[in-house]
Amino acid sequence: MASKYESLVRPPLVDGSKNYHQVTEDIVRPIEAPPTRAWWIGFIISVILLLFGVYSIYREVTYGVGQWNLNKTIGWGWDITNFVWWVGIGHAGTLISAILLLFRQGWRTGVNRAAEAMTIFAVMCAGQFPIWHMGRVWMAFFVLPYPNTRGPLWVNFNSPLLWDVFAISTYFTVSLLFWYSGLLPDLASIRDRAKLKWRKHMYGVLSFGWTGSTKHWQRHESLSLVLAGLSTPLVLSVHTIVSFDFATSVIPGWHTTIFPPYFVAGAIFSGFAMVQTLLLVTRKVLKLEDYITIEHIEVMNKVIVLTGSIVGIAYLTELFISWYGINKYENWAFFQNRLNLFSPYGWSYWLMMGCNVISPQIFWFRKMRRNIAVTFFMSVIVNIGMWFERFVIIVTSIYRDYIPSSWATYYRPTIWEVGFYMGTFGLFFTCYFLFSKFFPVIAIAEIKHILKRSGENYKKKMVDVEAKDVEEYFHETQHAHH
Repeated sequence: MASKYESLVRPPLVDGSKNYHQVTEDIVRPIEAPPTRAWWIGFIISVILLLFGVYSIYREVTYGVGQWNLNKTIGWGWDITNFVWWVGIGHAGTLISAILLLFRQGWRTGVNRAAEAMTIFAVMCAGQFPIWHMGRVWMAFFVLPYPNTRGPLWVNFNSPLLWDVFAISTYFTVSLLFWYSGLLPDLASIRDRAKLKWRKHMYGVLSFGWTGSTKHWQRHESLSLVLAGLSTPLVLSVHTIVSFDFATSVIPGWHTTIFPPYFVAGAIFSGFAMVQTLLLVTRKVLKLEDYITIEHIEVMNKVIVLTGSIVGIAYLTELFISWYGINKYENWAFFQNRLNLFSPYGWSYWLMMGCNVISPQIFWFRKMRRNIAVTFFMSVIVNIGMWFERFVIIVTSIYRDYIPSSWATYYRPTIWEVGFYMGTFGLFFTCYFLFSKFFPVIAIAEIKHILKRSGENYKKKMVDVEAKDVEEYFHETQHAHH
């Protein structure tokens, strides 16, 4: 019998009859061709949004946080909601890169490059919200613990807000290294193919003199494994620490021990949804359907239905504990402020439940998991739901305090809060458009690595060899029997 490492039952991860040269041609084509009209339209819209965001921040820094609709009761609003949302979106990239690399999952290769880039851009967007939220942003360096002349004034190491600074900066650094080290072999491929002098020079500098020697590959492999080992605990720790911003307080609705695992599951849930949104568009526009296959989309939808169900269990656990516990304020926070459809924010709780818990259950059906239109629609719905989850946690827990006299008026964001949020979308998509134009969206070297195992034509050959072996074996046994 032919010995194999790859199951023949599994569908191929690279469609069509591809060889190594064809893989390079297909993935590098969008980089070498001039930008399309669609690319320019998308890029210009992103830049306009980014400029609107810059102006919104200018308003807030010049005139103070009063430009936002925050008040005495609601000290956190859209800014921290968006901060947690963006950090969550950044989770899928590192998970796909690190954990799936350590578990040797072949299907990660089609999606990991774009997902890692998405992580970096999302963390860049997230990190801005706490900084500008400070109001006096020129005092931001007070957050960093460093020897200074301020005497006994030192950062508060008990504060989860300080742990956020460490967690997110570490996460960003490791993700950036992971993404960039994976790019090196591909940048060298583009350098060697470049016809124009400036391209040859630019990719030559970016590829750090990569030659593809055995020593380079060995070091590349070692570095990838070390970074994967570092990133794996980071995937779990970053959103755990973000959840401590809430869980370590004594505010009803926040003071919950289930927050860390439920935030991590929610982050992976929203991150995978965002990867789906981006990759479904990318594969269509850049004509990469042979590399980001229906198989990849189905596997990611399985992750979405799993994490969505975990999040659903967490919501029900919160409700059960607030009902079972003796704290009447906790009970009020859940049953009067959230579950009650007629309370001012009741609608947002039910919207969150519908988007995050009920709608992903459609992915139990294989036909739905493999449907492009359904997947795209659902990926957007999931991220709307996850945004509302953060909004519900923050606003519905604090807008009605212990003393009814301090109950806030209905909180709605000002145009500058919305502008800041739109500006981060502008930043995210501006970066993503530039990335898709100047860098390979799919890891060429890694696709080549799995091609002989999981390419469609190689699978067919293996099936033919297997059938032939079985036939020979059958004839031999028949012969021996006679």
